[in-house]
Amino acid sequence: MTLSRREALGLGAGGVLAGLLAGRARGLAAAGDTLTIAYNVNLPSFDPTVGPSAVNPTIQAIYRSVFDQFIGQKPDLSFEPGLLTAWDWNADRTKIWMDVRQGVTWHDGSPFGPEDIVWSLQRAGKKETGNPIQFTWSTIGNFKVDGNRVTADVLQFDPTIFKWMAFLTGYVLPKAFYEKVGPQGFEKKPVGTGPFMVDAYEGNAFLRLKANPNYWGGKPAFETVVFKFIPDATSRVAEIESGSSDVTLEIPYEEFDRLKLKSGLAGVATPISDIGMIFVNSDGPMQDKNVRLGAHHAIDKQAIVSRLLRGYGVPIDTLEAPEYLAFDPSIKVGYDPDKAKALLAASGYSPDKPIRFTIQTTRGYKPKDYEMIQAIVGMWRKVGIDAQIEVYEIAKHFELRMGHKLAPAAFYNWGNAIADPTTSTGFAMFGPSPHSSWKTPDVDAKIGPLWGEKDEQKRIAGWKAVDRYVAEEGYVIPLLQYAQPIVYKTSLKVTPNKSGALQPTLVAKA
Repeated sequence: MTLSRREALGLGAGGVLAGLLAGRARGLAAAGDTLTIAYNVNLPSFDPTVGPSAVNPTIQAIYRSVFDQFIGQKPDLSFEPGLLTAWDWNADRTKIWMDVRQGVTWHDGSPFGPEDIVWSLQRAGKKETGNPIQFTWSTIGNFKVDGNRVTADVLQFDPTIFKWMAFLTGYVLPKAFYEKVGPQGFEKKPVGTGPFMVDAYEGNAFLRLKANPNYWGGKPAFETVVFKFIPDATSRVAEIESGSSDVTLEIPYEEFDRLKLKSGLAGVATPISDIGMIFVNSDGPMQDKNVRLGAHHAIDKQAIVSRLLRGYGVPIDTLEAPEYLAFDPSIKVGYDPDKAKALLAASGYSPDKPIRFTIQTTRGYKPKDYEMIQAIVGMWRKVGIDAQIEVYEIAKHFELRMGHKLAPAAFYNWGNAIADPTTSTGFAMFGPSPHSSWKTPDVDAKIGPLWGEKDEQKRIAGWKAVDRYVAEEGYVIPLLQYAQPIVYKTSLKVTPNKSGALQPTLVAKA
């Protein structure tokens, strides 16, 4: 087969191999058998429970295609049965119980059972396995199996333990198979119970999946799904416009507005649980409260949403989106450039004598991420901050964040599909968390007692107080709640997912 110049340009980071694959996929698509997705991130690892990629919300759409979670989650973020059909605490919350789904098989044909649930939970709770959320999974132990029911002791009460079973790293892996092949063997041949099975994989290019004919949730609408890894947003636009892909996401909003009106294409952009924010590093120049708050007051968030994002987004001043349990609309920081100048002047800085530091950002990971940081740097320059932009890939962000080596300011997109404050403010701001950039005893002292608070009303009130304190101290700079743009062929029907996970099971034939 041959590729046109336009198709070649559309390959982007996917490379020629992905283009050839997509060409074959288009032939199948005509028969309605193949779904090709121009995806915005690469897949660095198949194990959804270890390493930095395990806590990347964007990759969850791929992981959920191959593996099942302990507990499922609907597109509206409500929970539903997964490999567990029922679950709860006992009366005094000293134990948990879980009923395991019966009649499920792994992709290799072997039977799934309670022992896989127990092994997956035990493995997640061990430090040596490298699960980024190990400190949550280790709060339960002493598992016992009676028929299809699993019980465990609550070693340390965590009010979010069941929510995590539907969230990051909350996946069930095959005990017997994994122990037989080991981590390296599993990367070569991942096995799950999910709706699709891995058929072919080319790192940084594509992933091809085949429908699982024995899936307990029913056979998927498409026999084949191809994820083409295309981090460059312009290339994703070319993919959907040329017909090389059937659906894409996270493209510039002006392209979304243009393409959704194009013949043969449609689009949807709905608010999701993601928050665009700037991490502030507790080391270096951001130790100065005047600099932190000056940087925050200098940002005109509404102008960014209105002009750069064409109105797609909601300006926000806390790490809690309106859908989150601890959202408090009374917490405001506000755009006030005069106040920003005064704060910076109090520390000896001005437009003529600016403070200088680096701000890191992705480029094309989210719509207009780089351009948004450019705009913010321009706003900062007017009040006495001279920031230099450093572009990095999202994988590099995770590496630097885990090592507490982010720049003084670093853009990130924080996803919180379970909408609990522990998984927004908690993990982003608690010093011992590997996901925080700000690490000081004052905020840790406020957060620490909330991890195990059994009184739900008191727990949520406590998190709201933490959010207010963090805003007053300028320990992080929230920017906006995102709306996710998705463009697809009119021959398809796409159900938006408030978590932002564009799962193939949410795409059907129109």
